[in-house]
Amino acid sequence: MRVSSVLRDTPFSILDRSRTREGGDGPQALRDTVALAREAEALGYHRFWVSEHHSVPGVAGSAPTVLAAAVAAATSRIRVGTGGVMLPNHRPLVVAEQFGVLEALFPGRIDMGLGRSVGFTGGVRRALGYGKDAAEDFDGQVAELLGWFTGEQPAHPGVHAWPAKGLRPAPFLLATGSGADLAARLGLPLVIGAIRGEDAMLRAVDRYRAGFRPSRWAAAPHVTLSGTVAVAPTPEEARRLLLPEAWSTAYSRTHGSFPPLPPPEAVESRAMTPAERDHFTAALTGHVAGPPDEVAAALTALLTRSAADEYLVTTSTYDRGLLLESHRALATILAA
Repeated sequence: MRVSSVLRDTPFSILDRSRTREGGDGPQALRDTVALAREAEALGYHRFWVSEHHSVPGVAGSAPTVLAAAVAAATSRIRVGTGGVMLPNHRPLVVAEQFGVLEALFPGRIDMGLGRSVGFTGGVRRALGYGKDAAEDFDGQVAELLGWFTGEQPAHPGVHAWPAKGLRPAPFLLATGSGADLAARLGLPLVIGAIRGEDAMLRAVDRYRAGFRPSRWAAAPHVTLSGTVAVAPTPEEARRLLLPEAWSTAYSRTHGSFPPLPPPEAVESRAMTPAERDHFTAALTGHVAGPPDEVAAALTALLTRSAADEYLVTTSTYDRGLLLESHRALATILAA
């Protein structure tokens, strides 16, 4: 198989959400994440990121900086980070201290991916101590967080974020809503979803590049696309990899909570309500999935249209063995 230069020259990374599986539990999901990080490093992936979710039965990753420390300790070369820490849930000083510790322990390997989501439900938000309006000053929260690293904190004279002050974990902004415009104003690398709504994504990327202001964090725009990539010998097998996450998404849209991932055969035999079926069908669209040749062609086209600098693979499925096979197959494509 001949791989295009754009595909061969683009760094690929992995985001793992520490998804729980039916019949498994949260501790196993976290151990699986650390094991997958070691595999990702061996396969040559560029970064390995973890995520933040609270009170979600299907996601064990609730403390991303803690999990990132475990991942970094279990690996030696791959960059490690968050995709992302949801800044409205935390005080910027505490986040700076956490990433300062990570960067001090694993210098030159830490990525600080930041998002603006708040707790999924009112109960979660109350438990976290932040209301639904906590994200309204996301711009200010990001600026304050970065200021703890540079020492520029006029609102907090005499206060310092040790050991963060003077250190430089690499910041990334996850685009939701106006996130691309904020990343441009602050001069930060951008992470944006490459799944449904490609035209809107491309417009956001264009705005980001046009409005980008160079900063001490990035001299030029940097775009990372994120999305599901499922590689399997046949189109049918690749589609089956998508079924567990698609069903969990449909269930969350109709019941308000992400469940653990079910096996694909359970999804195929499930009687769905019309609303569930609509959400399930939508959740199966817009992904890069299929045999190696089809995946290579689809990724080449997407990277060419967007001129993206990196790609972050966010695939989740029930069978960990098949998930690893998909990541291995993608790594083989990229090395061809």
